[in-house]
Amino acid sequence: MGVGINAMPVTFVAHALALIAAIMMLVWSISFRGGFAWEATNKNLIFNLHPFLMLVGFIILGGEAIISYKSLPLEKPVKKLIHLVLHAIALALGILGICAAFKNQNECNFSNLSSLHSWIGIGVISLYGFQWLYSFGLFFYPGGSSNLRSGLLPWHAILGLFVFVLAVGNAALGFLENLTFMENEGLDEFGNEAYLVNFMAIVTILFGASVVLTVSAKSESTSSPSVDDDSNYSYSAI
Repeated sequence: MGVGINAMPVTFVAHALALIAAIMMLVWSISFRGGFAWEATNKNLIFNLHPFLMLVGFIILGGEAIISYKSLPLEKPVKKLIHLVLHAIALALGILGICAAFKNQNECNFSNLSSLHSWIGIGVISLYGFQWLYSFGLFFYPGGSSNLRSGLLPWHAILGLFVFVLAVGNAALGFLENLTFMENEGLDEFGNEAYLVNFMAIVTILFGASVVLTVSAKSESTSSPSVDDDSNYSYSAI
């Protein structure tokens, strides 16, 4: 699988968009929303952990893990380990981000799982966890046979890309839901914060697109791949 462009320049675009999105999230969370806390009388500080961890921890680290096979000039075993570890961190931070949302909802006496965003979010984190666990056993330890790995690798990759795209789409839905809620509470829909949230959503979508384009582009290597060459399927979410 590959489009007629080199993957390496696109990875630079992905890294830049990831950095911009992370900075925008920090500015929004600290300058506009008051920062972060796990225990606080201002429950909004608890909720602020949710979008921060889901974007920076889950989507950005997950995206970087996906493109690691094409963005890092390292030996395949090293890239495979980095790929695995980055996804493990992304999964852990994603779970923590969802816990922050539940904690905020419970302490504010709001109902849980009452929106499409929350439903999709639970589905995404569940698929991500399933993908990581079976992939660890199949590709890392104890490892499956060569025929089993080569047979399941394309499906592993397709599921990985599907989960990532779904996560990015759900993040955009979350930005919309949060902004709508804030505007109903009196936020100026043409104010600086509203513009920041909207542009942050756009940058997140562009980051997701750059990840998909990176893994669809051609690697610099022109050698014939083996049947178990993970670099052919670097759009996997593990």
